[in-house]
Amino acid sequence: MAKRNPHIVPRSDVGGWAVQREGAGRASSLHDTQAEAIAEGRRMAQNERSELFIHGRDGRIRDRDSFGNDPFPPRDNKH
Repeated sequence: MAKRNPHIVPRSDVGGWAVQREGAGRASSLHDTQAEAIAEGRRMAQNERSELFIHGRDGRIRDRDSFGNDPFPPRDNKH
């Protein structure tokens, strides 16, 4: 089964933030704050050993975090 990375995206139609998997038509969960959505997305990515993508209010990817089995992990100094 292919991994479907979770994305944290803004929801302009209802306000707040959503956790949405790649290729999904609907959000997995809705949250009032981006921090809540990131916590849920991080939990999902860790369980599936996939990558978490965090989008800003403009919709562009502002951060990403990998929980997979990367043979060449980047030297990540932010965590």
